[in-house]
Amino acid sequence: MDTAHRFYNISLAVATLLIFVASCSDNQNDFDPETAEIVGEKQAELTLPPDVPPPIDRDNATKLIVNMEVVEKEMRLADGVTYTMWTFGGSVPGKFIRAREGDMIEFHLQNHPDNKLPHNIDLHAVNGPGGGAESTFTAPGRETVFTFRALNPGLYVYHCATAPVGMHIANGMYGLILIEPAEGLSEVDKEYYVMQSEFYTEGDYGERGLQPFDMEQAIEENPEYVVFNGAVGSMMNDKAITSEQGDNVRLFVGNGGPNLTSSFHVIGEILDKVHYEGGDRVQTNVQTTSIPAGGAAMVEFETEVPGNYILVDHAIFRAFNKGALATLAVSGEEDENVFTGQQLDRVYQPEGGAIQELPQEKRTIPTASTIEERIEFGRETYMAVCQACHMADGSGIEGAFPPVANSDYLNENPDRGISAIVHGLSGEITVNGETYNGVMPQQNLTNEEVANVITYILNSFDNEGGEVTPEDVERIRQQEGVES
Repeated sequence: MDTAHRFYNISLAVATLLIFVASCSDNQNDFDPETAEIVGEKQAELTLPPDVPPPIDRDNATKLIVNMEVVEKEMRLADGVTYTMWTFGGSVPGKFIRAREGDMIEFHLQNHPDNKLPHNIDLHAVNGPGGGAESTFTAPGRETVFTFRALNPGLYVYHCATAPVGMHIANGMYGLILIEPAEGLSEVDKEYYVMQSEFYTEGDYGERGLQPFDMEQAIEENPEYVVFNGAVGSMMNDKAITSEQGDNVRLFVGNGGPNLTSSFHVIGEILDKVHYEGGDRVQTNVQTTSIPAGGAAMVEFETEVPGNYILVDHAIFRAFNKGALATLAVSGEEDENVFTGQQLDRVYQPEGGAIQELPQEKRTIPTASTIEERIEFGRETYMAVCQACHMADGSGIEGAFPPVANSDYLNENPDRGISAIVHGLSGEITVNGETYNGVMPQQNLTNEEVANVITYILNSFDNEGGEVTPEDVERIRQQEGVES
């Protein structure tokens, strides 16, 4: 074959390849959600958090009918604490909506006749005035309907936009709507719905009873609670979300606000992919991602080794002092090639053998004259010092920090609690049949404060009662410790 023929054949092959690639590209890009043919109709499957509806398996747009009922009802905010929440679908956050790019969505908003207030809905996935809010102002006992075309794929927040808007959002009226791209999302093993939000209450964090909304606290952006899925502990212990070792997990994470930006983080995991701001752009190998109020993100990661992984807002006092904690429990076989666990625990004293103590600061502490005052002062100390590890309800953190609620360890011998505070505690202890092996450092508290907080614990959390005095604390302080 001469050079001219060889050049001609190569050129023809290249041209054919370019035509093929262009044809494929045209086929991928010729989908227009605004003009896509609507085939049939379906009732949308809505799910309560943390569940999400299954991935969409159809390759066409359809008329999707969404029914969402607004219900005002008293719900749990924390153990012993309730709040009158205004809900989309009976839950906080509201039910998860899953649709496909190009769908024609007929939205029905029903306001339960027992409700006291009108409500509406603003869906950030809507192209139209108010995101639907102007079309859905709904009085109690009424139903409104409007229709919108899902033009933009992504993960979007919805919320109530009835005045005062901030109050309606702060009382629980928010959720997520996913518009899948026409080609669908990549396949994963597990998907979950997680939404952060704040509650502004008249009572302090953990104060028992029905808590009213505090508008002044909301305006000052000073929440008592920052939580996932509407309540402290909503996804912990027996409510933890789960996966198996090697699973690819996708979390649809939203932030209802109404005020704070979330610094979303999974302790012990690196986020392999983050669709930040809920859109098309993907960032990889992310440690913590910011989610603004009224925003969302899709995060994906592989669970390489088993264990409990804690979801937090890494503005960390919100996690351990306001409630923004959740657990992903991963089962499976250990893989020491990835993570070994603890291999060594020994004394380290670079400054010699002297015992190192925290400096003691002189402070004036109110002195309790009655057991009632001792309990009251003790509650303040507990909330400031103890609840970060042992939780506001005394439940502790499974596998890490023992409970002080209904604690056989403390009820059998309150001196153990005193000793743990004034001397510190390390090594194995058994509480309510569970073994804990950690370190509690010595606390810089006065005898009065220790007496108050132990008295508070003994008279709270279903414990058996009793009183500890400063003299009791001094007695233990003079000892080397108490038998565990």
